[in-house]
Amino acid sequence: MKLDAILWDYDGTLVNSVPKNIDITINILSIVTPQLTGEKLPIYLKSESAYNEANHSASNWQELYQRFYGLTQEETLLAGSLWAEHQESNNTPVDLFTGIKGVIESLSMFPHGICSQNSSSNIWKVLIDAGIHNTFKSVIGYSDVEQNTQKPSPDAGIKCLSEMFADISNKTVMYIGDHEADVQFARNLNNTLSGNAKVISVAAAYSGAIPDKWYSQPDYIIKCPNELLDICSVYV
Repeated sequence: MKLDAILWDYDGTLVNSVPKNIDITINILSIVTPQLTGEKLPIYLKSESAYNEANHSASNWQELYQRFYGLTQEETLLAGSLWAEHQESNNTPVDLFTGIKGVIESLSMFPHGICSQNSSSNIWKVLIDAGIHNTFKSVIGYSDVEQNTQKPSPDAGIKCLSEMFADISNKTVMYIGDHEADVQFARNLNNTLSGNAKVISVAAAYSGAIPDKWYSQPDYIIKCPNELLDICSVYV
């Protein structure tokens, strides 16, 4: 089985965006729930480790806001509607995880893509600044698919692959993410593709994820980016 493409999640997989996400969330809470700011700020927004604990325990962003930050469902929906605007305007820098650039360069013989709920324009800027943008053939962000078809719906993956290949059937694809929803996304994409297509799921545990606790299990778990090289060597 030969690998045709490598697809990535972005936040928590390619980059450590926790400082930026915390800053964005605090700004949004100041608008939606000012009573949850200052001394009343949720503990899960007070440190990167606490944020990661909550983020990797929540099944989706709505549970994160309601269960861990204490918002109501109505407040959560309002906060969600503000996320895109604040994500675009927030200038908190994000960095590639250590080792990611070298791994991307070592695997440049494969076309790469990104399926994310971040902004595609923000993602392209980071890739360009890091000098690895030429390896990526498609970046699908939150605004590139309908709101009700965000991950784990397979739509972003279908669109990403369609921008990379004229025929997406019978492809062997690897998808790397740091959340259980990324495993579900890979499975849904696998079930949607026709023919003998195969989507291999890889969980990135180096950002704080604990895949062993997930109900949906990936095909592989990597504890540092370099471990991906050994996995991909099986599919050359």
